[in-house]
Amino acid sequence: MRNAVVGATVGAYKRGSGSDTIGVAMELRRMMLAVCAGAAMMAAVGGQEPSTALKQADADYRAGVAALGRNDLKSALKDFQSVVKLAPSAEQGHSALGAVLVRLGRLPEGIRELELALKMKPADASAQLNLALSYEQSGEAAKALPLFAKLEATARAEKRPLAASILESYARALASAGQLEAAVVRMKEAGVREPGNAGIEDELGSLYAHLQKWPDAEADFAAAVKAQPEFALAHLHLGLAMKQLQEPGALAELTRAAELAPENPLIAAQYGAALADAGQDEQAIAVLERAWKADPTSIAIAYPLGLALQRAGRFEEAIPLLQKAADAQPKDGEVLTNLGMALAQAQRAKDAVPILQRAVALSPQNATAHQDLAAAFIQVSQFQDAVEQLRAALKISPDSPQLHYNLGLALKMEDDAQGAIPELETAQKLDPSAPEPPYVLGVLYLQVGRYEDAARELNSSLKQRPANGDGWATLGSVDNKLDRLPEAVTALREAIRQLPQQPDPHLMLAAVLVKQNQPAEAAAERKAAAALMRMNMNRQRAEVSTHSAESQLKSGKVEDALAQFREALSYDDTYADAHAGLAAALDRQGKTVEAAAERQKAETLKTPAR
Repeated sequence: MRNAVVGATVGAYKRGSGSDTIGVAMELRRMMLAVCAGAAMMAAVGGQEPSTALKQADADYRAGVAALGRNDLKSALKDFQSVVKLAPSAEQGHSALGAVLVRLGRLPEGIRELELALKMKPADASAQLNLALSYEQSGEAAKALPLFAKLEATARAEKRPLAASILESYARALASAGQLEAAVVRMKEAGVREPGNAGIEDELGSLYAHLQKWPDAEADFAAAVKAQPEFALAHLHLGLAMKQLQEPGALAELTRAAELAPENPLIAAQYGAALADAGQDEQAIAVLERAWKADPTSIAIAYPLGLALQRAGRFEEAIPLLQKAADAQPKDGEVLTNLGMALAQAQRAKDAVPILQRAVALSPQNATAHQDLAAAFIQVSQFQDAVEQLRAALKISPDSPQLHYNLGLALKMEDDAQGAIPELETAQKLDPSAPEPPYVLGVLYLQVGRYEDAARELNSSLKQRPANGDGWATLGSVDNKLDRLPEAVTALREAIRQLPQQPDPHLMLAAVLVKQNQPAEAAAERKAAAALMRMNMNRQRAEVSTHSAESQLKSGKVEDALAQFREALSYDDTYADAHAGLAAALDRQGKTVEAAAERQKAETLKTPAR
């Protein structure tokens, strides 16, 4: 996709620069020198005295040529229109009128006149050239190429070079027709004709970019920048080429382009996307929002802005922008995947599912599309459908620890412990440093009565992530079942330390203390539990932690936000906003299935009981 972006941007300056008409102007001046003078040029029949109309046509023709010499196109147009009206069979009038119309930007009218001139006199080199340039400028490369080929053949036969401006136009027509290698040859020749021409170097770089010859493209873009340091688009193109080559300094070039042309929406789109790729989402959003205000129809701006807002957790703002991109590119699986996931992240899973299903149909080998569809299915409690999508994703990426973990989690949510355990074991083997698989494994081993295995996995998880109060409480329960009473006391006291508002660890510790014949200490723990259960502070503390986590998340402090959301849920696991916030934070870490599970919990908690 990046290659397409580079190809679409390079060379774009030409259309608005007026450079395409330079060749027309040069040829018109050459044509003026070749004009035959006198009424005999207009004679309808050789040897006959010219009519009054033909004499006037000749006078108007001369006046038009003189006006061209003064660069008075308006007067020239009027004079040549008179010639065509007075002497419609005179080829010179149609050729001159067509050339002037082209210079005035009236391409369709100019092309009609030039076509008529060539029909009347196929060997008219001036009309051939002007028509070839006009066809190329109007996007009709197929019509332009035969004329350019004739001009090139004539020039070779006469042992004279074509002008650089003509070669540029020829190269662009070849590129439009998909003949990139031939276009490179002509553009390089144009560079020989005009060495140090920044525009030619930039367009040559564009052709190499289309061919994905990035070192060559980079060299030519660098030459364009050297020749014209204030050439904003050349800096943009150089930055994009450097980015493709993963070279340092790419962002600096894009920054320079944005400094030189702050109002250019194309540059802003690429600069903003590069900032986002560099993890600077807040800066990217600021750049792209300014560009979007300047050009609210640009998909090139809407899409990267939507992605940056999505990563920043601003899902409701991202969705309309991603929808615009999807409307413009309805068969782009990547765009649909991002739109669908944004909808799921905004707790609109019902809307997300059909979009993600289309994404999967368009990109069946895209593991991320399957994974995101699974996350949406979990939100709507379609766990079996989620399992199917995750199995499909694993066929594409069988060595992905995250996919194995997600599948294990989905199977656990289906109460399929026997199916979940092997997936979680595989996830743990593939990524031994991740604390989540051993934790969930520990919970499942406890459920199926494999207490030794549960203790081992919980200890492994807590060693990697000790800030897990629920994990310590679960380990205390397992140690109690294994009659490892001192270990149970240690684990439960740590759970109590981390979850000071939870009564369950106190009650469990009381049961262990009874086994240790410590009735007074057990009674104190039961009393503490009873006091906690009477307290009505859990919700308030959960709200405070959630608000703090939301601020951390907005500031990009994802790990801190995760800890805060988990703390909020340790205070009150029924607080829906904390689950929703945790889902947003998990999304920022790419843990979409876990995020979907948290979002589904939040939705369930918000739904009134019937």
